[in-house]
Amino acid sequence: MAPTLALVGATGAVGGVMIDIMNARESVPWGEIRLIASPRSAGKKMTVRGTELTVQALAPEVFDGVDIAMFDVPDEISAEWAPIAAARGAVAVDNSGAFRMDPEVPLVVPEVNLDQIANRPKGIIANPNCTTLSMMAALGSVHREFGLTELVVASYQAASGAGQEGIDRLQAELSAIAGKELGSVAGDVRTELERAGLPMADSPFAGAPLALNVVPWAGSLKEDGWASEELKVRNESRKILGIPELKVSATCVRVPVVTTHSLAVHATFEREVSVATAQKVFAEQASVVLVDDPTEGVFPTPADVVGGDPTYVGRIRQALDFPNTLDFFVCGDNLRKGAALNTYEVAEELAKTL
Repeated sequence: MAPTLALVGATGAVGGVMIDIMNARESVPWGEIRLIASPRSAGKKMTVRGTELTVQALAPEVFDGVDIAMFDVPDEISAEWAPIAAARGAVAVDNSGAFRMDPEVPLVVPEVNLDQIANRPKGIIANPNCTTLSMMAALGSVHREFGLTELVVASYQAASGAGQEGIDRLQAELSAIAGKELGSVAGDVRTELERAGLPMADSPFAGAPLALNVVPWAGSLKEDGWASEELKVRNESRKILGIPELKVSATCVRVPVVTTHSLAVHATFEREVSVATAQKVFAEQASVVLVDDPTEGVFPTPADVVGGDPTYVGRIRQALDFPNTLDFFVCGDNLRKGAALNTYEVAEELAKTL
């Protein structure tokens, strides 16, 4: 009997991407699909694989008979409802941050640690943060080959990583300054935005403008000046790769891009590594696209990657002055592989085991 899938948060931005992914699949393993959201969205009609479905209000009984429940809701909602789904017999695949660092909940990227889906004592599997995920397929492949020991990362994160509020704010800022003659002083942008009714106090980007700007901050303030997004990269990379003592340092930067996170990766390995061998490893990874021809100026950018499922890798270089170290650039759509796709891929793999 084909398993039943529930999508919790079906009417949200990532929930919509999950539906798009299912609609694009040649086939799906589900006998029944249930769409679940908050009571205010209950009754809404949505089409999945040619069938019009009615969104149901989140309640304990909606999980009866469900085999796998994908959650794309805020942390506090997942923290409350994923255990309820598990108690009703479903495996919860959660896209929030509620369970990522729980030692009894596996943090899974199918290309890296698929075997961990069987290790779920709480009946919950966590999906990594979109920044970590944007590099993990690529990083996992070279780690298997050369043995990763140290990781230094600078991320260039899209406005959509801050949710719909981030997208709306960036678009409003760009509209407000379009056609304006701006000087070289940063205050000119701030002044124009204030005049347009977009005060910095309302900015979701650490109180700074994002249009024509970059903001070296993402998330909330943690100990010793670290941002929460930076600590997520460190802690989640260690857990996914199974290297508890991996040396990691990250700087997360918000950039005026709507969708697709990019990362500059500086990775040191146990064994000798070359550009040619790394290119071969990347090219052989099914979910990685190698875009790397410096003589022709070919490398990945967010504008080329947005809307795609794979991780794109380029600018691969042997690090100067650092032995056994590579520098490379990674781009991944943070709403697809960085959120919806990875969650759905975990659910598909689970369906094979039921």
